[in-house]
Amino acid sequence: MEQATGGDRTALDVVGLSSAEVAERVSAGQTNAFTADTSRSAWNIVRANVFTLFNGIVGACFIVLLLLGRWQDALFGVAALSNAVIGCVQEFRAKAALDRLALLNAPRARVRRDGADAEIAPPEVVRDDVLVLRAGDQIAADAVVVSTQALQVDESMLTGESDAVDKRIDDEVLSGSIVVAGEGAARVARVGAESYANTFAAEAKRFQLVSSELRTSIDRVLRWVGWGIGPIGLLVLNAQMMVAGGWVQAWQQGTWSQAVVNTIAALTAMIPLGLVLMTSIAFAVGAARLAGQKVLVNELPAVEGLARVDVICLDKTGTLTAGEIRFDDALALSEAPGWTDVLAWYGAAPDANATAQCLRDPFPVGIPLSVARRIPFSSARKWSAVSFDGGAEGTWVLGAPEMVFGDAATDPNGELGAAVTRLASSGRRTLVLGHADVPLSDSEVDAERLPAGVSAVAVLTFVEAVRPDAAEALAYFRDQGVGVRVISGDNPRTVAAIAREVGLDVDEGYDARRLPDDDGELGAVLEQHTVFGRVTPDQKKRMVTALQARGHVVAMTGDGVNDALAIKTADIGIAMNSGAAATKAVARLVLLDGRFSHLPSVVAEGRQVIANIERVSMLFLTKTVYATGLAVLFGILVMEFPFLPRQLSITDGLTIGIPAFFLALLPNAQRYVPGFLRRSLSFAIPAGLVIAVSLTVYTRVAMQLGLETAQLRTGATIILAIVAIWVLTVLSRPVTRVKVVVIGAMFIALTAIFTMPPLGEFFQLQDPGDDGATLVTLVVVVALGAIEAVRFAHRRFVRRSLAGVSGGVGGIAGETPRRPAVVTAAIVLVYLGGLLNTALGIVVLLARYSVTPDLVLPVSLVGAATVLLGLLTIAGGSALSRGSSLARTLLTVYLAVLVALQAAAMALTELDPVLVVALVAAVAVIAAMWVPARARRWFRGDASPARAADRVSA
Repeated sequence: MEQATGGDRTALDVVGLSSAEVAERVSAGQTNAFTADTSRSAWNIVRANVFTLFNGIVGACFIVLLLLGRWQDALFGVAALSNAVIGCVQEFRAKAALDRLALLNAPRARVRRDGADAEIAPPEVVRDDVLVLRAGDQIAADAVVVSTQALQVDESMLTGESDAVDKRIDDEVLSGSIVVAGEGAARVARVGAESYANTFAAEAKRFQLVSSELRTSIDRVLRWVGWGIGPIGLLVLNAQMMVAGGWVQAWQQGTWSQAVVNTIAALTAMIPLGLVLMTSIAFAVGAARLAGQKVLVNELPAVEGLARVDVICLDKTGTLTAGEIRFDDALALSEAPGWTDVLAWYGAAPDANATAQCLRDPFPVGIPLSVARRIPFSSARKWSAVSFDGGAEGTWVLGAPEMVFGDAATDPNGELGAAVTRLASSGRRTLVLGHADVPLSDSEVDAERLPAGVSAVAVLTFVEAVRPDAAEALAYFRDQGVGVRVISGDNPRTVAAIAREVGLDVDEGYDARRLPDDDGELGAVLEQHTVFGRVTPDQKKRMVTALQARGHVVAMTGDGVNDALAIKTADIGIAMNSGAAATKAVARLVLLDGRFSHLPSVVAEGRQVIANIERVSMLFLTKTVYATGLAVLFGILVMEFPFLPRQLSITDGLTIGIPAFFLALLPNAQRYVPGFLRRSLSFAIPAGLVIAVSLTVYTRVAMQLGLETAQLRTGATIILAIVAIWVLTVLSRPVTRVKVVVIGAMFIALTAIFTMPPLGEFFQLQDPGDDGATLVTLVVVVALGAIEAVRFAHRRFVRRSLAGVSGGVGGIAGETPRRPAVVTAAIVLVYLGGLLNTALGIVVLLARYSVTPDLVLPVSLVGAATVLLGLLTIAGGSALSRGSSLARTLLTVYLAVLVALQAAAMALTELDPVLVVALVAAVAVIAAMWVPARARRWFRGDASPARAADRVSA
């Protein structure tokens, strides 16, 4: 149906569409329905997890191996597919939760149909519907204004202009813009895909890449690997063909296939496939967890972003206070006939805001008043004015005292100033009712200017209930070194009183009318003061921008339409669900139940994501570094690659892929510090080089010893498995019960692969022989020692990084108590004993090839358990050095089990002299930890500040 025009326009604008006309337009498809995902679309999720460059490389390698008939070496393809499936499933689950929450909390549109106003979902709006617009509404569809009463619209999110735009009849209002003042009606002109509302809603609600150091850093690593994988692949292929006899001979004799298999093993090891997966899963699971706490995450990386916030700006009303305002009292200052009837009209007005509505009960309508001229309330002006026909003559003004009467409202020497100052200092919100003898003129209405001669009639006070959880949440931010700025449009004294009530140490609030125009000077004021009152919406945005210009990561919370611009400008915008639809649309987080106490949980979730991904990234990046190092070294030295792809699948899955999944989801309260990639690479590069050089040296020596190819590969796999599981243990510190279970399970699985004949045959694992066993043991011990040195240096580097943040970590300060000498000796023995037992365990494990068949299983189990306990002992030594009582208990258990294992090994093998030394050392460590009184006092828990800081750096 064509848009109504001409003579029927007035009737349509007054009555709106009839039910029949609405049905006709719905059947014609002229609705505002438009599918806009509240998170990433299904296709985007699949594309991000499946159709990637590296998945393409892995897929090509997988197909090549299948064509060569080497399906046993194509296990990495199954692992890559599993990673993609897991990533998709996790994100789909998070998407479903977010979509459900978004649907339940979608904004509403107010329309006039059959002569009555009704609220409907924005998709139900049809062409020619009459939208009824009031302050705080987000316009649902493009429309033309048909009536206005000082209607003002904020189009900043469309045009970038922050000033509100006056709208007159026949002006166009675009969907996505926000009504900030006045009221009016507009007939819908464009709906559906044509309407800007749907484009804006999709942009505001869908998954977006907010500033994410994790994603940026990981993408950078992927680009580096992507650039290097081509030339390195050619280098490796050339070396493997040379080893096979040269390109011509290898092709003629068919040995080229093994060269291709070796090259594929080298290339697939270089790709950190799981790192992208773990990041996506961590974001998705974090968003799903927050959804369970009634926090809607519009953009998944926001859970990381809030972990980086160091200043949080809070709107008082609806954030520190419950947002429920009630009338307190009216202090009459002068006699003006009919002033109570005027207050009754303000309370009953159709567009009355929450404050004005509080006047309905104490001032019921007695004498109806008819409006002659009116200037509606504006959050920028903070007052409204009205003149009536008949009774209540003159002009009546209701607004903030300072905005109506200026300095007179804060002068304690005057009657008005004394009353306002006294009442505001008690934490009450104050409004003033003023009166001028002359009515409003048309020019004053157009210019939004008050008439001359306004005098104060009464000061009205309102009280707000402080949120019971606000003080606890603010204390959390204070302890975590996050600065708090309270920004409100209310009287500075009122805001300061509320701030003191929730635990902030402030005197009087800063009056925003005195804020400097220069952004640099504004930033300096924001650094010095905590509470600001009489802040306009534009000033809120400027304050956020000024803090960002000084290097701060800013979060902004609020619920009113006047907060929308600042919320969108902030790094992380947080809206209350009770707030305006426009505010929720531009926020990245929405507190659905309005509980301010959720913010610490959101911060903790973000910190868990970024800290765990940093830990996990070191696992994957270490693998990428040693795989790249091996490819380059073996390519330059023209040596046969020492692994089959199936053998690398063992170490990748059991030392990186599976444990990383658990580590990425464990609790972690480490405070965010910039420099994620730098810290990760500071461990991954040297650790990866240690592994690459160790395996290169092993291969060269093994070749000189005359080990067969299968024996050499078995030894290399053992070395990589043990060193990789040790890297996992090192990066899991401090080792908790859950981490012990994860690491232990992975090691047991590795032991089963090396012990069970069917698995050994499948993975082509053979006895490396006496010389091979000795070489493997020496290389493992040296590599573990080098990894410990790398981790020691890395921890010192991290501590230096953390030292520059708030005087430590999260404001933590203090010096480490002096450690008793006997405990130091025990720690040294723990490290030495752990390395010794690890080496002994390897020797015992390899002894299974030289004992009688009935002893193979017990020797294998004793050897594997000894290696595992040796590794866990060294891990416990790190926590022991910080005085952890849990570490002392766990170490005692480990050492007691080791004593039993050493006794069993003495009965099964001929390693008595060395085992006796290890047994004595274990008993000595237990005695050092439990017997001396000074040692017992050292283990008094993990609560000291210095140990907490050390726990973060670990």
